[in-house]
Amino acid sequence: MTLKAFDQSERRDYVITAASPEENSARANIIGESQALRDVLEQVELVAPTDSTVLIQGETGTGKELIARAIHDSSLRRKAPFITLNCAAIPATLIESELFGYERGAFTGAVSSRIGRFEAANGGTLFLDEIGEIPPELQAKLLRVLQEQEFERLGGTRTIRVNVRVVAATNRDLPRMIEEKQFRADLYYRLSVFPIELPPLRDRRADIPLLVRYFVNRYAERMNKLVDEIPAATMDAIVAYDWPGNIRQLQNFVEHGVIVSTGFRFEPALGQLENRKPAASPRSRQTLEDAMRDHILQALEQTKWVVGGRHGTAAYLGVARTTLLAKMRRLGIETASDRLAHRSAAPEARAAYA
Repeated sequence: MTLKAFDQSERRDYVITAASPEENSARANIIGESQALRDVLEQVELVAPTDSTVLIQGETGTGKELIARAIHDSSLRRKAPFITLNCAAIPATLIESELFGYERGAFTGAVSSRIGRFEAANGGTLFLDEIGEIPPELQAKLLRVLQEQEFERLGGTRTIRVNVRVVAATNRDLPRMIEEKQFRADLYYRLSVFPIELPPLRDRRADIPLLVRYFVNRYAERMNKLVDEIPAATMDAIVAYDWPGNIRQLQNFVEHGVIVSTGFRFEPALGQLENRKPAASPRSRQTLEDAMRDHILQALEQTKWVVGGRHGTAAYLGVARTTLLAKMRRLGIETASDRLAHRSAAPEARAAYA
């Protein structure tokens, strides 16, 4: 989908045209070109080839499941199952059986055995959305599966081994939940081996026109309507709004707008966007780079600062040596040889300033 602009009575309007072949690639599922989104996708590229557990954090509606799918699709497990479980959508009493399955007779109504999501995801990826809603009494069992890759079904005694990568997501403040004794600290540290912070839509306004055009085209096609023009004033109002519900709210707004548009123009009810601006997000883009830097530093410590080779940091992280060196330079991480060179040059520098 492309965008063309034309002048008409000193007003710039936007016309939607058909998508180009390049835009129909798998990457087209993630819409945006902002630096904030690029930072997230860099982290996806870095962690996807590994089997490390990922914790995706962000406000509701920021696209956490889409990023989880991108991690799976870019990993060596991409041909294996991608199984999801929304922990907030299932009663607490049923989450254990959904995760681990149950044996016949485990409870009233269990007339046959059933596998859980971990077994269904064997060899692939299990995405646990809203992980902060896991009941405290199940957190120890979940921790064991993450560490040992084994569990027992509800009502069973046979230990089942699996090979599952877990990607979790939450919009909750897990460190605060730990302080309030609602979430286990050891489970949090096991889940957040590689944290990814998704920015809210208000912090990536440059992506809003792309998202609007994408959703207008999508819903117009579904409704068999020819809505292919977005007035500049309409787009400006949409971009200026803070979108507390993020991409999900924008998507619903555009769908409603396509329904009420009677001609070629996209004419949504802009009055819905007035006087509803939330406070600015306290999170910053620096958090994303810090997470990536910390992860690389931890890997360097694990490999004794050896970058290349079969047992080096690049192999440990599952990336090319040149890719890792480029990321280290951008993040200001010196190699062991760089640090040795700086120490060797230090006496000369001190003499020059004496």
